[in-house]
Amino acid sequence: MRNLLQLFLAVTTIFLSSIAQAQSDKDPVDYVRPDIGGVSILLSTTRPVVQLPHDYPQVTPVLNPGVNDSYVATKIYGFPAGGVTIMPDTGEVKTDPNLIASSFDRDFETRTPYYYEGLLEDYNITASYTVGHFAILYRFEFPRSADRHLNIMMADSGSMQIVSPSAVEGETTIHGVPYFFHLEFSKPFSGEKSWSFGGMTNRQSRVEGERIGFSFGFEDTTEGMVQVKVGLSFISIEQAVKNLNEAIHGWDFRQREEETKTAWNNLLGKIELKGGTEKQKTIFYSSLYRAEQNMMDITEDGRYYSGYDHKVHDSRGRDFYTHDQLWDTFRCEHPLQLLLDPKQQEDMVQSYIRMYEQWGWLPMFPRVWGEFAAMIGQHANALIADTYFKGYRNFDVEKAYEAMKKEAMEATMLPWRNGEMTDLGKIYLEKGFFPALKEGEKETNPEVAPFERRQAVSVTLETAYDDWCLARMAKVLGHDSDYVYFLKRAHNYENVFDKSIGFMAPRSADGEWVKGFDPILPSGPGGRDYFAECNSWIYTFSVQHDVAGLVDLFGGRKAFLNRLDSLFEVQYGGLWKYSFLAKFPDMTGLIGNYAQGNEPSFHIPYLYDFVGEPWKTQKLVREIMEVWYGDTPLGIPGDDDQGAMGSWYVFSAMGFYPFCPGEPYYVIGSPLFRETAIHFSNGRTFTIKANDVSVRDKYIQSATLNGKPLAKPWFTQQDIENGGVLELQMGPRADRSWGSAPGDAPPSMSDPKQ
Repeated sequence: MRNLLQLFLAVTTIFLSSIAQAQSDKDPVDYVRPDIGGVSILLSTTRPVVQLPHDYPQVTPVLNPGVNDSYVATKIYGFPAGGVTIMPDTGEVKTDPNLIASSFDRDFETRTPYYYEGLLEDYNITASYTVGHFAILYRFEFPRSADRHLNIMMADSGSMQIVSPSAVEGETTIHGVPYFFHLEFSKPFSGEKSWSFGGMTNRQSRVEGERIGFSFGFEDTTEGMVQVKVGLSFISIEQAVKNLNEAIHGWDFRQREEETKTAWNNLLGKIELKGGTEKQKTIFYSSLYRAEQNMMDITEDGRYYSGYDHKVHDSRGRDFYTHDQLWDTFRCEHPLQLLLDPKQQEDMVQSYIRMYEQWGWLPMFPRVWGEFAAMIGQHANALIADTYFKGYRNFDVEKAYEAMKKEAMEATMLPWRNGEMTDLGKIYLEKGFFPALKEGEKETNPEVAPFERRQAVSVTLETAYDDWCLARMAKVLGHDSDYVYFLKRAHNYENVFDKSIGFMAPRSADGEWVKGFDPILPSGPGGRDYFAECNSWIYTFSVQHDVAGLVDLFGGRKAFLNRLDSLFEVQYGGLWKYSFLAKFPDMTGLIGNYAQGNEPSFHIPYLYDFVGEPWKTQKLVREIMEVWYGDTPLGIPGDDDQGAMGSWYVFSAMGFYPFCPGEPYYVIGSPLFRETAIHFSNGRTFTIKANDVSVRDKYIQSATLNGKPLAKPWFTQQDIENGGVLELQMGPRADRSWGSAPGDAPPSMSDPKQ
């Protein structure tokens, strides 16, 4: 019996060792699940794109039109190729995309950041692809006995032509942007047919118009595989060919796949984890993958097309980036990108400056085609200031300041609008708050977006923060009078704090508080009469640049803590949860009235670091990560917003957070992993060690930074930029003394500690 027990233990040990060895052999990219977030809690889902980091193109199958939740789509309509869609099929030639589409099964897909493979069930065709810079390599494996076709379809107006027995190219325009493409096939095609508006012709070498296409046949061979190389460009067909030849050499699919995989491993591997569960690592690296997709480099061979003046420019040795949404990404995604690649961040800032030069305004949500005016505030100020004050200044600083000041003095402050300032913005300049309508008062400004409303309190609060960023830049650049002026505007948050109720509240143009205001259920869809997608419980804490000043408005720490504690406890204003969410669909990921699923909440769990109770931050961030993040298609608490949600998780799992972009410090939370090493571009490493960390051992007992005792719950960029170690001793009970003294609080505008 003893021998049997010893044998059992030996086999078990070998088995467990083999599992551990298999896990330790995984590269960071092997943990990534691109389909996390493929079913949305709110509006948009994540897309399981294959791309190089921060690069163009982003490739994902074209799924059922109108199906929002990508993970539960039922059909594939094709694969993108820069203005056209490629779709293989078998049998008779078809010209209707709805008839060409095929069912598929997620369980037969392979989805990674660098490679995709899926089975088109209606045709028994396996489709695969990988990518390069402005290039895609497809591989289609047909049944050997099939009558095979590759359909090249264009929905928008444009033209395509056959340029050789194995190549086709063309151009189209989408959102005013020219798209050029060049496709090469690994085999000559035969029996080509073309169509326009569904009418089919034989052997027509050029087609133009809307809803045009080619169907290419291929002789039956024993191999049964056809590959397609796609070159893309916003500049010309000739440039598309050049981009293709530079990105993909020959037909070695695995080589291109490995090059893309290596690029992702090199990036994801900048953060090295020890300890933690497989699930935690999966969520972590998947979040980091999403955070490193945007902005995209659209530089082509030293040139780039700008949607802001619709011209081709010389890049002058600096890559040009676009596709961003600053209302979401300024908070922690850009600070994460800066941490891992500051040179790239400098190029991103310079790209914003170029957009300003070409268009006249700093963008909010830049796209390839130009500005997509969305949300509120001018948070390019935060991106610029954060980059500058963390010590990275290789961009046109004076031009950046010129742009920031012009926005602050001349640009509209209306939600979801761009252009010249309106009369409502002038009231802000005069009185220090954005005016709200009184209850029941009709809108007087025709430029106010009907659904988005004025969002008056949120506009005031976010503009005050942007003005603080601008004031800091004015000071260091020697614009002394501007500094005094914008620093005063940075205090405008005080003008919408109603001390009688202890909440941020709306004021009408005459300066009166709006009567009947409800902090939980303010007026308008999503509270948009006064707030941006959230209620006053969230926005009352939206003063990242001056927590000390906000605490003073409450009358001190005790009153502030009472309100902050209540945020996570107060429920839905007497409504059932579904009724509350019907009014506030953007407030997902709820804990009381705290909403992890929307970006204005991100910094709030870390506020306890400012008021003497860091242990509550440690408890909260652990709870949020456990409850609201997962490794399934439902694993994101709200819209990921181009990696914003994932960026919060990455920072919080590492154990610290960039509380106030524009101020070069980080606040401390509670790390998930025993050891997290961040490998900086300068070759140095900063390591967070969490001794004895576990599910229960989440509270900091003591800390050292670079070998010296650390009694405060924050540290600076300077503390870590040359590498070093933050060592935390973790335990199962809160140490309520650590970081609790008033002098331990991080900097604020009213208490700068400088």
